[in-house]
Amino acid sequence: MKNGKNILTVLVAAVVATLTLASCSDLLDIPRKGVMDKETYYQDVNNLEGAAAAMYTEVRGWEYNVLLCKNMLTDDFYAGGAARGDNIDLEKLNEFTFDSEESYIESMFKTYYSLIYKANVILGNVDPASGDVAARVVAEARVFRAWAYFELISLWGNPPLVDHVLSPSEYNMPNGETEALWGLVESDLTAAISSGKLSEKSSVDDNTQWRVTKQYAQALLGKAYLWQKKYEDASKAFNEVVNSGKYKLFTAEPYGDMFLSRNDMNCESIFESQRVNDPDNYDFGLYNLMIGWRSSGGEMTIPSNVCFTGGWGFVLPRQALYDAFQKDGDTYRRSESFKTFDEIKAMGVTVNKNMVSAGFWMWKNRIITDEAINSGWSNIRNTRWMRYAEVLLCGAEANLQAGHADVATNYVNQIRSRAQLPAKASVTLDDIKLEKRLEMCGEALRYQDLVRWGEGSLMKDNGASYPDCDPSGKVTLISTNQTSYGFKDGKHDRLPYPYTEIMLNSEITQNPNY
Repeated sequence: MKNGKNILTVLVAAVVATLTLASCSDLLDIPRKGVMDKETYYQDVNNLEGAAAAMYTEVRGWEYNVLLCKNMLTDDFYAGGAARGDNIDLEKLNEFTFDSEESYIESMFKTYYSLIYKANVILGNVDPASGDVAARVVAEARVFRAWAYFELISLWGNPPLVDHVLSPSEYNMPNGETEALWGLVESDLTAAISSGKLSEKSSVDDNTQWRVTKQYAQALLGKAYLWQKKYEDASKAFNEVVNSGKYKLFTAEPYGDMFLSRNDMNCESIFESQRVNDPDNYDFGLYNLMIGWRSSGGEMTIPSNVCFTGGWGFVLPRQALYDAFQKDGDTYRRSESFKTFDEIKAMGVTVNKNMVSAGFWMWKNRIITDEAINSGWSNIRNTRWMRYAEVLLCGAEANLQAGHADVATNYVNQIRSRAQLPAKASVTLDDIKLEKRLEMCGEALRYQDLVRWGEGSLMKDNGASYPDCDPSGKVTLISTNQTSYGFKDGKHDRLPYPYTEIMLNSEITQNPNY
């Protein structure tokens, strides 16, 4: 470090001090080691790519907390497990008995801000005018920051607005103004889209484009407008994705196989996190075990060609979800989304012990034997964060609300055609809501939809009882004997800010009734 003076120098005469400092200055001017100079660090293309990779890696780590947490906050699933109490945290989420110390909610809150921090580092230090790579990385950072804030706003309402790397004096940030928060999301996505630097697929069959794309940014912008009821703006954003001609619904294999690793980056994928089949780069994680059919304690005997053995049996469909499929005779898509007791029995599966289940097991998110690396502690399948079906369904809602009923009907009928259902002459908002529930079940979207539609009361009975399925397939509903449970308006339409955040940040105000 360049310091120059030591304590002995100041004790000698002024002349001697001057001579000593002059003769030693070159020796003391030592280059710093292990310290990155941000003024030059981001001028290196490799460092720019490394900064971008940190954002992609952050998102890949969302799978466990985000998917489990948001899927539990619905009327579509039970927590599951071998027996009641197998995972108390998931039960609290599913039954709306959680408080501000719920670990899944805290982890989700932290990981969104971790992504925002990584994006802010780039946006505060990289000059997009310095080259094409720099411009592309800046555009990607804007997309990631906007995505994180979309999640925070739609889940918490008014989280702190952090648009730069904070200094220590700024650590206690107050709640943000919702209008300003949405403004940041809109401006980030608009700037990223107009930059011309985001990647794009070369054609509908291009399965090599793993980066966030212009179309993904447009779809996120459409969702931001839709949540704010800016329907005309939303319809235009979704229509641009559709009209790009770069995506289509996947029909090459049965619907339930679209999510397997062999179909990573298929024609329907808007954005997904990447994994590779490389023993030196496997991701350790519990998610695969959590959603795998309950067999770790011998509860089920599962042929290897069905799915992997050793799962813990969480996130199980409710009877109400099955009934919703049955309402419109939706048998093909239902059987490709989740299986009934009779269907798994016909596949050679044997149920040996009682377990928490309504007699249904998820199929489209199953981990097959070849994907379950290290006995299920890792997997090689990409995580799908957005697919074209969601764009069509959000686009249908936006177009219907904006007065473009013919476009809305067209988009819904594309979904129904793939689901082997007859086309509709016209669609209502309720039609779109049902179609989205069925098409996107288990993809961690429904809670945010129910809240914005003002339909959280559909989850008011979550926690009244749980199902017990015996080896014969008989399901018995058992009372939880809880006096307080289920979604409550004015409380559960927003998640609580984590207890640790409230304790450490004196400026933030907790959401109501927590």
